[in-house]
Amino acid sequence: MPACIALHKQAGWSEWAKQPLVSRMSQETIEALVEGGKATAAPPLGPSLGALKAPTKAIIDAINEKTKAMKGMQVPVKIHLDTTTKAFDIEVGTPPASALIKKELGLEKGAKEAGRERVGDLTEEQLKKIAELKFGKATAQTMNQVKGTARSMGISVGRGMVTEEERKAYEAAKAAREAEAAAKAAEKAAKAAAVTPAAGAVAEKAE
Repeated sequence: MPACIALHKQAGWSEWAKQPLVSRMSQETIEALVEGGKATAAPPLGPSLGALKAPTKAIIDAINEKTKAMKGMQVPVKIHLDTTTKAFDIEVGTPPASALIKKELGLEKGAKEAGRERVGDLTEEQLKKIAELKFGKATAQTMNQVKGTARSMGISVGRGMVTEEERKAYEAAKAAREAEAAAKAAEKAAKAAAVTPAAGAVAEKAE
């Protein structure tokens, strides 16, 4: 463990919050969005740390260690730095529940028509895992929140994998809806075209 992290853990940032304002003047907080496990010293993080003469490599290594379980996702982090001692603490946020769900199921995106289309399914164990990652604990309340997010993405819980028959049925229903919408649009356009000449004839008589 880097000495700066050990020092910071020993001191504790809760103690910093109790310090008088004058003693806090050497404290800086940098917020950034990094890819889990793959933070680098490239902009904007590197220049921000460099400007404060922070131990950039140690901070980057600490961020990557803390976010390695979230590879492939954008993770919000806060770096609390004592600009005098260079001690630091990394506060890791969590990606949105939707990102955690997509990562767990290996999906690039959710359904275009949630409620009509189902693109994946979470097991109860996966639901629990995501709730723990997002909220720090898996309770009925946090798991229901994840369920709600999953539902809005066209992802069910405990129904099993999406079958080929289910995909074909969705595509057929979608094609039927699109055909119906096109027919209604054509009918509306035809009615509008029929009314326009009549309106012109009335105008000519009036002249």
